[in-house]
Amino acid sequence: MRATTLTDVGSVEVQERDRPTPNDDELLVQVGACGVCMTDYHMYHGSFAAETPLVLGHESAGTVAEVGTDVTSYESGDRVAINPTIPCNACTYCKRGETHLCEHNTSIGGAADNIIHGAFAEYVRVPQTNVETIGEMSFERAAIAEPLACCLHGVEQVDYKPGDSVAIIGAGPIGLLLLRVFRNVGAAPVVVSELDEERRNLAADFGADAVVNPQASDDPSAAIQVAAGGPVDVGVEAIGLAPTIEQANAVTGKGGSTLIFGVPDQEATIDVRPHDIFFGEVGYRGSYSLTTEDFERAVTLLEHRRIGAESLVTDRIGLEDLPTAFERMENADGLKHVVVPDSE
Repeated sequence: MRATTLTDVGSVEVQERDRPTPNDDELLVQVGACGVCMTDYHMYHGSFAAETPLVLGHESAGTVAEVGTDVTSYESGDRVAINPTIPCNACTYCKRGETHLCEHNTSIGGAADNIIHGAFAEYVRVPQTNVETIGEMSFERAAIAEPLACCLHGVEQVDYKPGDSVAIIGAGPIGLLLLRVFRNVGAAPVVVSELDEERRNLAADFGADAVVNPQASDDPSAAIQVAAGGPVDVGVEAIGLAPTIEQANAVTGKGGSTLIFGVPDQEATIDVRPHDIFFGEVGYRGSYSLTTEDFERAVTLLEHRRIGAESLVTDRIGLEDLPTAFERMENADGLKHVVVPDSE
């Protein structure tokens, strides 16, 4: 089979690899679509360490091509979305449902202590516990399930109540999905701050109550608060940069929560005044990955069209075009780039 393989930092190539054989409790899935994520970008550039050679790709869906001897719930021809996070189901975190924090987590093509080959390939091997059926949903739409599940998980991390105000810094694919999720659970108002005009317009289309151009003001934090009618209950950083994390915290009011959702550099630091946390009772929350439950809920929301997703996909590429997608992501060109392995 053909697979796009990370061979070194900053280097990928399409290789002919052996088609995987599923173990007794696994499925072999023919990949129909796989989204390109900022995690892939970070692994490509070496800011997330990964042993090479490695096939990346963790936002995927496809058709079951083969099943292991112990698999009874699925058969060849079933259409499925793939949850890339494989928990051990035995550690303390797994036992209390926090499968994303598993002490022995394995990721299919994503960032984790243990990474196995992912879905930038014609076929990928998956445990039967890590798929959800998608019926007639398109593979591109179903591939949004993984980032959507991460967003559902993120919203659950903050002490949120319907009617609370939210500010989202960044309107890339994740920021826009977070906007959708917060609106679905009753956030009001939701303000989005974004440099790119096209993304600001899309945020407005996605339901933002106000959009802010941070370059149009000497004090972006003040501009966000003006648009929101004051400090917000939840400040969300969806970019992964220390200055915008500090900005999200600056717009969070007393008793509120600052959600660090964007993936920061592992060596990045921010300035924090402990007295502000004490006196204002402001909480910092992180959001890493997704739980098994989050993924199931995401597929259900997509299946019943509670979350718009198609407009996030701005281009479809072949396996050989992955470096181009990374270049476009670096320049904030387009939104969700989707690899379709069988495309020419």
